[in-house]
Amino acid sequence: MADRLTRIAIVSSDRCKPKKCRQECKKSCPVVKTGKLCIEVNPASKIAFISEELCIGCGICVKVLGLKSGSSLLKCPFEAIQIINLPKDLDKDTTHRYGPNTFKLHRLPVPRPGQVLGLVGTNGIGKSTALKVLAGKLKPNLGRFNNPPDWQEILTYFRGSELQNYFTRILEDNLKALIKPQYVDHIPKAVQGNVGQVLDQKDERGLKGTLCDDLELNQVIDRNVGDLSGGELQRFAIAVVAIQNAEIYMFDEPSSYLDVKQRLKAAQVVRSLLRPDSYVIVVEHDLSVLDYLSDFICCLYGKPGAYGVVTLPFSVREGINIFLAGFVPTENLRFRDESLTFKVAETPQESAEEVQTYARYKYPTMSKTQGDFKLSVMEGEFTDSQIIVMLGENGTGKTTFIRMLAGLLKPDVVEGSESEIPEFNVSYKPQKISPKFEHSVRLLLHQKIRDSYMHPQFVSDVMKPLQIEQLMDQEVKNLSGGELQRVALCLCLGKPADIYLIDEPSAYLDSEQRIVASKVIKRFILHAKKTAFVVEHDFIMATYLADKVIVYEGKPSIDCTANTPQSLVSGMNRFLSHLDITFRRDPTNYRPRINKLESLKDREQKAAGSYYYLDD
Repeated sequence: MADRLTRIAIVSSDRCKPKKCRQECKKSCPVVKTGKLCIEVNPASKIAFISEELCIGCGICVKVLGLKSGSSLLKCPFEAIQIINLPKDLDKDTTHRYGPNTFKLHRLPVPRPGQVLGLVGTNGIGKSTALKVLAGKLKPNLGRFNNPPDWQEILTYFRGSELQNYFTRILEDNLKALIKPQYVDHIPKAVQGNVGQVLDQKDERGLKGTLCDDLELNQVIDRNVGDLSGGELQRFAIAVVAIQNAEIYMFDEPSSYLDVKQRLKAAQVVRSLLRPDSYVIVVEHDLSVLDYLSDFICCLYGKPGAYGVVTLPFSVREGINIFLAGFVPTENLRFRDESLTFKVAETPQESAEEVQTYARYKYPTMSKTQGDFKLSVMEGEFTDSQIIVMLGENGTGKTTFIRMLAGLLKPDVVEGSESEIPEFNVSYKPQKISPKFEHSVRLLLHQKIRDSYMHPQFVSDVMKPLQIEQLMDQEVKNLSGGELQRVALCLCLGKPADIYLIDEPSAYLDSEQRIVASKVIKRFILHAKKTAFVVEHDFIMATYLADKVIVYEGKPSIDCTANTPQSLVSGMNRFLSHLDITFRRDPTNYRPRINKLESLKDREQKAAGSYYYLDD
């Protein structure tokens, strides 16, 4: 059986409930019927066990066997089983497996001293597992979870590759590895004290002052770690790692919660850690930041929650393009059905005919003072079938403006001004999503958007691409950040409204889901002939979505102005000139790429005044 397909069986421990079902998987398995123990349901283990050696890959334990008047006869009532045929020759490359019928990781990214290695791939594909192995915090068991190998055998396994030298250095030179965790909101549980004290304790490189300037931590230096916002926690976590002496620095999603300016600052801090003998590894979903940060890239593909495969290292441009194309040329393997591109149509010049077809709306000049902060909004107009993206740093009043449009905040009354906001029917997705609902996603959708979620058009345009089907029977309070974000988007778009206000739709989503979410929002707004105002810091998503942009200027948290909506190119030029960065477009898939500071292209575009370059 040398050419036999390698397959893995995954049993989801939180879904498999043998006491609540009739053990259909075991009863329907043809191998069990021949008297072999292919599927065992052991009362002691609490979940089913599937033998991958005996499994013939028929999928009967998984499949929907027939449809009767709308009710599906699923063999596993809880959808807890996946049987996956793996690409050939992968079994030789197993790096780690957590246990029987659980996730397994094939191969490892190869870090190089003095360079930044970027990792890109969807959520649940093994990026954090790879980081733990490379940090020496998880000993790779090469798939043998019953009798794990010792380090000598592991080093022999990696013989002849750069990883052998890497692991030898970790063991012999006792390299220190630091990881900035993915979920910064868990930090207050582990770290007590105020920001300044913690940084003083950790400061091994004497860089506290510089890092506090670069990461804008001076204004929160006396604040308690437990009182920090998401963005402040993220910058604090980056500072804590960067301030220490180590040979291996790892950053798991350093850009979440940060605005564009802070993302670039954080990227420069991460790059400043490079030394000829130090390793820097970054996991990042904002592709333009990943591009700016990395020297080379490894992609991860596979099936989320089941298995992940790490590719060979590629150059930055090639690595990101391979990820977007969904095809690995070195392995001649397609891991996604469609490639992702960013062809942005410039909004056509307004013609007489267009003026008649679109409904136009206006909002007046208005202002709002909250405590020490003042926001001034210049009057503007918009039409239906249009997406207006708000660009600005954190604390410039983007959410305040959205809440004023939604009627949740009243603007200040100014003598002699007509600051009446027209009455709009509004659907609002807030920035922070806190799940209070006690039941399943299905019940939540049924209560909130009953008509939409039953409508075939809404199902095919919104729910299918956002993969809401898979979440229907899960409890809302058990959803992960990314799953909550997708449900919140679905709820927002499902509510009938004139204007959709969407605050940071990319938070918690991986690179692939971000592009899918952008396409869903764009298609929905166009088809429904509605308007959307979107706050977004992921540059690729913002440029893909925007028909018009509102640029925010001024001093964050003190005095800011929201300018009138303008076209994508002129708005982006204005915004990027404040940040002093330039963008070009990739000729293959049109994704925006940040020029390295002071590079030839950067200097040329700044001299020409075109910070945002549309044609390549």
